[in-house]
Amino acid sequence: MTSSTDGSGTARPERRQGRDAGGVRSARRRAREFAVQGIYQWLISGEDAGAIEVHIATTPGFGRADKEHFLALLHGCLETSTELHEAIAPNLDRGIDELSPVEHAVLMLGAYELARHPEIPVRVVINEAVELAKTFGGTDGFKYVNGVLDRVAARLRAVELGKD
Repeated sequence: MTSSTDGSGTARPERRQGRDAGGVRSARRRAREFAVQGIYQWLISGEDAGAIEVHIATTPGFGRADKEHFLALLHGCLETSTELHEAIAPNLDRGIDELSPVEHAVLMLGAYELARHPEIPVRVVINEAVELAKTFGGTDGFKYVNGVLDRVAARLRAVELGKD
């Protein structure tokens, strides 16, 4: 993965130009993109959620994001990071500290939506995470994210998947 610095010197993952069908990203997709950037920033810098929120809110395009969903994702992921790591870790082939920060951020976001947003179908959560990994991550990171979240979903959403 490549990263660049924004004007404040904070390293940020570079975004590839990914679009939804028809070339338009939904407000929810944008919220997830900004949440992944915020989680990434937290993983790299250890800044608190409030500072990250203020910083992300000044990013171009933030006004077109679902701000409520962004806030729920950012704050929820950071506040429940221990729980999320416990859900993710048994499904990894390496230590959680060995993940790329992008994969780590995307996995945290996906696990959070699986655990705390049952109104969002499993397939939507996983597909969105895969798209985020394709947008921000390395060449094959999306495959890893897909496999890990499939296993997390099998445990957290067994009833929905018919695996009770």
